[in-house]
Amino acid sequence: MPASHSTALLTDMYELTMLDAALQAGTAHRHSVFELFGRRLPATRRFGVVAGTGRILEALERFHFEPEQIAWLADHTALSEAALEYLSTFRFSGNIDGYAEGECYFPGSPLLTVEGTFAECTLLETLLLSVLNHDCAIASAASRMTIAAHGRPCMDMGARRAHERAAVSAARAAVIGGFSGTSNLEAGKRYGIPTIGTSAHSFTLLHDSERDAFDAQIARLGTNTTLLVDTYNVTEGVNNAVAAARAAGGELGAVRLDSGDLVAQAFKVRGQLDALGATSTKITVTNDLDEYAIAALGAAPIDSYGVGTKLVTGSGVPTAALVYKLVARDDGNGTMVPVAKRSESKGTVGGRKSAGRLVDEDGYASEEVLVAGSDEAARLSELESLGARPLQVALVRNGVIDPTAWGPGALREAQERHVRSRNELPYQAWRLSEGETAIPTRYISLD
Repeated sequence: MPASHSTALLTDMYELTMLDAALQAGTAHRHSVFELFGRRLPATRRFGVVAGTGRILEALERFHFEPEQIAWLADHTALSEAALEYLSTFRFSGNIDGYAEGECYFPGSPLLTVEGTFAECTLLETLLLSVLNHDCAIASAASRMTIAAHGRPCMDMGARRAHERAAVSAARAAVIGGFSGTSNLEAGKRYGIPTIGTSAHSFTLLHDSERDAFDAQIARLGTNTTLLVDTYNVTEGVNNAVAAARAAGGELGAVRLDSGDLVAQAFKVRGQLDALGATSTKITVTNDLDEYAIAALGAAPIDSYGVGTKLVTGSGVPTAALVYKLVARDDGNGTMVPVAKRSESKGTVGGRKSAGRLVDEDGYASEEVLVAGSDEAARLSELESLGARPLQVALVRNGVIDPTAWGPGALREAQERHVRSRNELPYQAWRLSEGETAIPTRYISLD
């Protein structure tokens, strides 16, 4: 059966059973506020990176139940007729605020605030979490890698190491974290990301000699291409690569190293290239890189990095561990009241929150401030009095999605925003070692 255009079944069964029970109890239409946040950061993350919001908004536009989906639910679940009728005409009509893509976040940061009836807010839980838990993890890993690269370009080459659809999303998240391109063509087409790639070892092995392979690649792609020089012997490979480019009337764009001691090889190849007069030929390296390997290569004469497995799996942190919790709801008499979990190690802070970031006299972030209260004007006034930079933006109003948050240009803006947000953090945020989060989170309650 072909995949549906609708995103409505990208959810868990208990969303629908909660809806059904709440409809019967008469509580489904109570006004509610949910927040999506992380209780803590992983030990190896001193900050997180917001990514995936644009994908959520695109999916939200298609979040409706088609007739065949309703028919399937009727045949395969115990949902009541009332629940099925509700779902058949469902469209999200509430409001969503959130941190803009590319912004850094910390424990407790309300990355998304979803407001509407309980019924419509609870239906979105799994979709929101599945997108942000994946994309924030990838973007956070990518940010660490680009920190380690010290301005040298990083390229996503992880498509073959992930689920085919996850690879597309990972490429987008990696760009938010600072990556410059991707090998994945679907990501390039869908999001306008520059695509990269030339040849694998199999292309060299196909030909009768390495030189024949290089000649064939240059004949089609030009001398500015990148030649993979370690299929056989690296020294001979570099000689063949430079000679092939010279024979074609130009200087080789780059050579790629994919095995062995990359630090030692990079120095040796750089010296060889310079001795051959190929001083403008660049060196790019691949081979199971992560942020630590990239940092270790910092002193080597390397011009760019291709990162695969560790990028698309979050470099040891495959999920951002975000949660989606009810923080305020109508008490049945028209008054919004804060609610919170009290369970050990999984407690939450009740009340809708407005978020801001304080900076010190040197211009570096010093604190994440979350102001909880039922009055929005009072929350914003408190942030203003503290001199905090507001962090949340309107994404959806009365069901209408802000097209600028996921349309053309949004990805590039998110990447630029991340650079600004990361540069605002204190020095310890840039360390790759385990440690405390870059800045603390402070809660202020106005109720």
